Amino acid sequence: MSTTDLSSYNKELLPDASSMRIGIVVSEWNSDITENLLRGALETLTDCGVTLDYIKIVHVPGSFELPSGAQALLENTKVEAVITLGCVIRGETPHFDFVCQACAMGVQNVSLKYNKPVIFGVLTDNNIDQSRARSGGALGNKGVEAAITAIKMISLKRQLED
Repeated sequence: MSTTDLSSYNKELLPDASSMRIGIVVSEWNSDITENLLRGALETLTDCGVTLDYIKIVHVPGSFELPSGAQALLENTKVEAVITLGCVIRGETPHFDFVCQACAMGVQNVSLKYNKPVIFGVLTDNNIDQSRARSGGALGNKGVEAAITAIKMISLKRQLED
């Protein structure tokens, strides 16, 4: 297993995020992991200048429901992007494959339907140790990466719309 932290960033190289409005949808399933992802995303967003008043957080039961939560945020708030945070761990049945595929496709479909970035911050790991490593452990925090992606995608949209 690599010990590279994939979540490091240089905020001096990032766009100004102070006026960005960002939604976060968090799965309640595997909450010990998803709350770490949320913490990473929130710390990163605020470190990059996003004010807490401009961040809207909602929880959904599981990763399968993340696309519906993202859609609800886009329909009912003024967010410019949505970060989806979840954790699906492989089990003994094909359930893992169905949930992962439906979640990924759903996130993509919502993003394309609303023409706004919907960031896939969902861990799809083979075991809990891999999830821990990617939610604040040796491999960083996928929530951090999702937050940076949201900032960059909002900036890109703003540049292209000007």
